[in-house]
Amino acid sequence: MNSQKASTTATDSHAEYIATIIDSIQDIKGKNIIKLDLRKLEDRPTDFFIICQGESSTQVKSIASNIKVRLKDELNILPVSSEGIDGAKWILVDYFDVIVHVFYPETRDFYDLEDLWSDADMTHYEDLD
Repeated sequence: MNSQKASTTATDSHAEYIATIIDSIQDIKGKNIIKLDLRKLEDRPTDFFIICQGESSTQVKSIASNIKVRLKDELNILPVSSEGIDGAKWILVDYFDVIVHVFYPETRDFYDLEDLWSDADMTHYEDLD
């Protein structure tokens, strides 16, 4: 019973900042947004992956930057690390229990994280125009 309560609390604590991440991606017109809930997997690297893509390296950088700025300003949450800014083909923003992957389309197709983690619960978000 206590583990069930802890699980619910963990989900609730993630909800606000995952919603802010999704909104930050949609602000910059990020496409093909998917949330992978990895919590039921035994050898998971984190609790959630948020995956999206931009149509240019400039857009990929802007999406990642907007996520970092909004989480810091609105929720006082800073990433543990961020990688890939220079090439902007795949930027990873690590919040420890949520890792955001912002891809250039061809790079996303090549790594295909959705297939690699296909056992996870997947939530798709609509593209905003």
